[in-house]
Amino acid sequence: MATSQHDTEAPEVRKKRELRLFLFIAFLLFPLLAIAVVGGYGFVVWMLQLFFGPPA
Repeated sequence: MATSQHDTEAPEVRKKRELRLFLFIAFLLFPLLAIAVVGGYGFVVWMLQLFFGPPA
């Protein structure tokens, strides 16, 4: 059975890596995904209204 790189890392190094990953996810990835989802939904609604007219 082969050991992965994470199994042989020092706890301090692993903790730093996990903190950097958490900060990336919390402050970069999730906000960008939220903007993309809301913008995409708005675009779909806009296109539907363009073709089918505004809601009655």
